[in-house]
Amino acid sequence: MSEKHIKTARAPGLTEGGAWNAPQRLNMAAQVMDHGAEDLAIIDLTHGSRRDVSHGELACMVDGLARALLKRVGRGDRVGVLLSQSPWCAAAHLAIWKIGAISVPLFKLFQHDALASRVQDSGAAYVLTDAEGAAQLGDLAQPLIAAEIGTAGDPVAFADTGPEDPTIIIYTSGTTGKPKGALHGHRVLTGHLPGVSISHDHLGQPGDCLWTPADWAWIGGLFDVAMPGLALGVPVVAARLDKFTPEACAEVIALGEVRNVFFPPTALRMLKAAGQGLHGLRTVASGGEPLGAEMLAWGQRSMGLTINEFYGQTECNMTVSSCAADFPVRPGCIGKPVPGHEVAVIDAAGQPTQDEGDVAVRRGSAAMMLRYWNRPEATGEKFLGDWMLTGDRGIWEGDYLRFVGREDDVITSAGYRIGPSEIEDCLLTHPSVATVGVVGKPDSLRTEIVKAYVVLKPGASATAQDLQTYVKQRLASYSYPREIAFLEALPMTVTGKVIRKELKRRAAAEVED
Repeated sequence: MSEKHIKTARAPGLTEGGAWNAPQRLNMAAQVMDHGAEDLAIIDLTHGSRRDVSHGELACMVDGLARALLKRVGRGDRVGVLLSQSPWCAAAHLAIWKIGAISVPLFKLFQHDALASRVQDSGAAYVLTDAEGAAQLGDLAQPLIAAEIGTAGDPVAFADTGPEDPTIIIYTSGTTGKPKGALHGHRVLTGHLPGVSISHDHLGQPGDCLWTPADWAWIGGLFDVAMPGLALGVPVVAARLDKFTPEACAEVIALGEVRNVFFPPTALRMLKAAGQGLHGLRTVASGGEPLGAEMLAWGQRSMGLTINEFYGQTECNMTVSSCAADFPVRPGCIGKPVPGHEVAVIDAAGQPTQDEGDVAVRRGSAAMMLRYWNRPEATGEKFLGDWMLTGDRGIWEGDYLRFVGREDDVITSAGYRIGPSEIEDCLLTHPSVATVGVVGKPDSLRTEIVKAYVVLKPGASATAQDLQTYVKQRLASYSYPREIAFLEALPMTVTGKVIRKELKRRAAAEVED
C-alpha cells in the first residue's frame, strides 16, 4: 500500500493487507440485503411521519418488483428508476440488480429533453416510477408503478453474477458534450465501502443512522449513503425535501434520529448563514468542492465535530477522504487516498509528480467504471496508460492531496455538477438563438451560478426570462441560467469553438466589479 494512504484499521471491502475483497461471484443486491429480517433498514419520513422499514419488508418489496420485471426484461437489459428518496427507490435498484439487469437512475427534476437523452441512450424500455414520474416520462418508456406491484409470492433467486458484470449506468453531468453513461459492475459498492466508512469516522458505530439531502438519483446519494448504509447494517433515512431549508433539515435529523450526514457544501453554507445548530450528530461528511478553514471552524463551533471532506466522481468515487478519527484534517486539502485506491498526481507523460498535475486513479480500483456506455472513444480518452484521468488538477502537501481546480468547464452550483454543453445545446434549439456560451459565475451561496452569454439571430428577439423558461421546461430546474447576457459576438477559436475561459474571466470580473 502506498505510504500516502490513510493509516487505518481494516476497512469494509478490503483484506487486512489493503487488497479488494471481492469474491469471484458477486451480486450487489445480495451484498446489500444480507441481514436479518427484523433488522432496521430504512426510516421512511417521506410522508411527514416516521415509518420503520425492516430488511424483511424491504426484501418482500424487492421480490415483488423482481417478479414483475422478470416477465418483461432479461439479464443485461436496462431499466430506469425515476423515484425520489424512498423505500421503493432502494427496492427498485435492488430488484434490477437481483435479476442481473442494469439500473439507470433518473432524477425527478429532469424535464423531457434531459430524460429523453438518458432513456434513449441507455435503451431502457421500462422505467420503475410513480404516478408523477409516469406523467413526466410520457411516451419515452413504459412506466411500471412500483408501489402498485404486489409483494406476495415466492422469493426470487439472485442472478449468478460476478464483480465485472454490468449492473448500473450512472450518467455524468455532461461537462464535455452530452452526458456520458458510466457503466459500473457489481463490485462498485465494494469499492465505495472503505471511503464511506472512513469519511464517517468508521461508520457502523452503535446508534449510527445515515442521511443526506442529496437525491438518490445521483452517485452521491445512492452510493455514498443509501446502499453503503444498508450494506453495513446502518439504518438509512429516506426524506424528500421539496426545498432544502435549515429548519426542514433539523426536523429530519430530529425525527429520524440521524447521527451521520453527507452534506453538499451548499447545504453547509445555508446552515451556517441561518445560524442553524444541529445537535446529536456524530459525523458530517462533505464532498464536491473544498470547504476551507472557515467552514471547518464553523463545524466545530456549531456541531462540535470536524467535517470530513471526501473526493471522487461518477467514474470512480470515494477515492480520497479525510478522517478526523485517524488524522488531523488540513484546511484546503481533501484528505488522503482511501485504502484500496492508488491515487497520484501525474504529469503530461503520465508519470507521478510532486508538482502540480493531473489527479489520476490507477486501474484496479473496485469503484472504477467498466467503461462509458456505447462510447469507446470517450473511454479511451479517459485513460492515460494505467491511469484514469479525473480531469482535476492537484498537488501533494506531504501525504495530503490539495485540490487545485478543474480542467474541464464543469459548473458546481448548489451541490450539483452541471455540464455547460447540455444547456448550450438546449438554448441553440430556441428559434431566436444564434450562438451561446455557458459558464459558471462565482456566487457566495451556491459556489457558482449558471450564466449564459447569448448572441441572437439577426432580427430575432427574446428576453432573458423567455430563455430561462425555455431551459427550465426541457432540462433540470436547477440547471437553467440564472443570469443571461446578450452579446454581439462570442469569443471564438479559429475552428469556431466558443472560448469559455474568456467568458469565465468576464463572469468573474462582473463579481469583482
